[in-house]
Amino acid sequence: MFILKLWRFLYINLVLVRHGLDEIVLAIHFFRPLHFIFYLLPWNWLGKKKKPLAVRIRLALEDLGPIFVKFGQALSTRPDLLSPQLIAELEKLQDKVPPFDGDIARAKVEQVMGDSVNKVFAHFDTTPLASASIAQVHAARLHDGSEAIVKILRPNVKKQIDRDLALLDVMARLAERYWSEGRRLRAIDVVHEYRKTITDELDLLREAANASQLRRNFEGSNLLYVPKIYWQYCHRDVIVMERIYGVPVNNIKELERHK
Repeated sequence: MFILKLWRFLYINLVLVRHGLDEIVLAIHFFRPLHFIFYLLPWNWLGKKKKPLAVRIRLALEDLGPIFVKFGQALSTRPDLLSPQLIAELEKLQDKVPPFDGDIARAKVEQVMGDSVNKVFAHFDTTPLASASIAQVHAARLHDGSEAIVKILRPNVKKQIDRDLALLDVMARLAERYWSEGRRLRAIDVVHEYRKTITDELDLLREAANASQLRRNFEGSNLLYVPKIYWQYCHRDVIVMERIYGVPVNNIKELERHK
């Protein structure tokens, strides 16, 4: 376990250097004796540092994977901590995560439901509709004909998140100790806040409960329609809700057409 964490830690720092963020890495005493090697690496003379710092940070987070992308997304909501330039770049982060195999999703549903997916649903589409860092969603149809969405946690996502959170905590402590910007940004507090947020997301029952409460709050309203939760199919790792169709908020022309 220690070897895996060490390797992940070294890999993270390699990604930072590759994106011209060696000033962050060199703030750590452990790496300072290697500073002359960093300046000989091809990424430094291929013009990486010609890009603005905010852009380099966004690209590094994208390379580090979905947990770090979500961390960047969370930071993008904190203009009280970060510069407008960095906020603008972090807002560009998109959770583009390759989907996991549909057969694995089917097996997870069957494990949770304790029955064949063909008995639970009239139809279950193994091709995902969307995939993100925490979970992915599949279309389904209930036996009464209702269209539904099945949200399933990614395999081993809890272990991956625990590992990366532990490393984020280490990096935050190093940043506050050795990097002046790290102290100003209160890196440890930010990571602790992120830990609470993402840990809550791992419990899909909590999400289902929040959605149900929101639905009750807007019952009878023509301002917002909240999908129904099908509680008989819900579990910490899988939830099933009503499928609804709408217009993406960034499709301004289509939204204006529906006024």
